[in-house]
Amino acid sequence: MSASTLESTGRTTARPGAFGNATGLVCRACGTAQELGPHYACIECFGPLEVSYDFGTLTREQIEAGPKSIWRYQPLLPVPADIASFPNTDPGFTRLVKADNLARELGIKSLWIKDDSGNPTHSFKDRVVAVALSAARELGMKVLACPSTGNLANAVAAAAARAGIKSVVFIPENLERPKILTTAVYGGTLVAVRGNYDDVNKLASEIAGEEEGWAFVNVNVRPYYAEGSKTLAYETAEQLGWRIPQQIVIPVASGSQLTKVDKGLTELGKLGLVDATPYKIFGAQATGCSPVAQAFRDGHDVVRPVKPDTIAKSLAIGNPADGPYVLDTCRRTGGAVEDVSDDEVRDGIQLLARTEGIFAETAGGVTIATLKKLIATGQLDPDAETVVFNTGDGLKTLDAIADRVGPAATIDPTYSAFTAANLV
Repeated sequence: MSASTLESTGRTTARPGAFGNATGLVCRACGTAQELGPHYACIECFGPLEVSYDFGTLTREQIEAGPKSIWRYQPLLPVPADIASFPNTDPGFTRLVKADNLARELGIKSLWIKDDSGNPTHSFKDRVVAVALSAARELGMKVLACPSTGNLANAVAAAAARAGIKSVVFIPENLERPKILTTAVYGGTLVAVRGNYDDVNKLASEIAGEEEGWAFVNVNVRPYYAEGSKTLAYETAEQLGWRIPQQIVIPVASGSQLTKVDKGLTELGKLGLVDATPYKIFGAQATGCSPVAQAFRDGHDVVRPVKPDTIAKSLAIGNPADGPYVLDTCRRTGGAVEDVSDDEVRDGIQLLARTEGIFAETAGGVTIATLKKLIATGQLDPDAETVVFNTGDGLKTLDAIADRVGPAATIDPTYSAFTAANLV
């Protein structure tokens, strides 16, 4: 796509301070720098772009004085200083749960669950969409759009409704019904596409190149959108008392979340907000869509696309854009990428619910099951402090466990019937 086509998607300039402390865009492949604007592909090699910054000085006290949302980290994000004054869903600062019951069951010493199901639309996607919405607004774009496996659809539709702009969301037609309903309820335009997510994403990329003023959050404003995932790293470190955990297990779809968590932790260390202690990052995939895990096992640097076939639809991206960068991150930090079967995913959902009272969607089941596998195979140190990300609410993927749970018995409304059932 040419630079002129990219620029046609919105204004090429923005007001001073529109992107906070961001200074430009840099190609992740060749290092070529570009100005801030509606760009997502390098003008030299068409590689992916990411945001660069000049943060200046920032203290813990300044952050702690901020709002109880991702906007407490405004100086570390490509958003203006007055971001909190614009209508948005104010995501973030979700709970970090000390998972002692699960830790005992798995034989691990110190375990935390970063539970992002508490976000406005009950997934971590509210974080990235909030940052993308800011970029779209500053660039004069009028439509907020996305291709989605579900959670992003919810987040885009809700954020657009809150901001008072139009949304157009594209999803695979076989998406879980709860995710379809929890997108459609916000009143935007929802389009079901015959095909898998990779087909939907291809269509969205074509539309993004043709429709003027459309902000596809994970396409033509993706560099800004992706930065929202860094807030998971910031919050986790702050909630741990400004320290970096030794091990982190993160679900992998496109892979952007994992790589941006690594970026966020690195930034905290460079700014002196935490001690820059070593950490290992582990990626988690479902076996039915595990191209990154397979490449990791095979020792490859290139991720071969696959056709997804898994209940973990929110992770069902067969050609993950950030796959190679996930491999680099996990290898560089001493981690790994593993995958688990659909039955293990279901087991993981039930295990987390039974031990910690947290009902995760299938992506969370993938992560918990992968944690268990990493411990069993000796890849993860059971004596090291570990954080696991739960990125969504189980109410969105009820079908995954529908045939596994239910009433222990159906009885008449009498005490004798209760005792006869021998339930306790």
